[in-house]
Amino acid sequence: MLQPLYAMVFGEVALILVLLFRTPLRKPLLVLLDRVKQGRGPVVASTAGATLIAVLVSLLYNIASIKGRSEEGGAIDPTDQVILAYQLLQTSLIGFSLLLGLMIDRIHYYIKDVGMLTKHLEALTKMDRKSENVKGYKEAVVEEEEEDDLVQSTLTQCGNQ
Repeated sequence: MLQPLYAMVFGEVALILVLLFRTPLRKPLLVLLDRVKQGRGPVVASTAGATLIAVLVSLLYNIASIKGRSEEGGAIDPTDQVILAYQLLQTSLIGFSLLLGLMIDRIHYYIKDVGMLTKHLEALTKMDRKSENVKGYKEAVVEEEEEDDLVQSTLTQCGNQ
């Protein structure tokens, strides 16, 4: 039972590292996570999470019962020590797995939200630049007309003299 738990924890850590750093795998992973969160994906994820929580509670209950026996009898026999250590390891790996799953979900949400905000900000800056260009163009046209009027008045004054 430990090998799948270790594989799950290390796999989730690898996913988090791919999401945190800009690697070529980040974009396909984001697309995959988007697709997993659509349709039946959330139902499957919540069912798997509930199953892991049920296993976690069962392991915690077993650990508590072993510790309770040790308090009654005074000392834990070697078999109970091995079982206790094994169940503590399983419990910690399942807890880490649940925590890392939540981290993956939040990082995915954050990356999507930052991407949307960046696109929105870029669109606003483009609109602002266009409005500044229009204002600048109008001001340039007015300045050119004033310069033309000044040149015309200068020429007429020169021609009158």
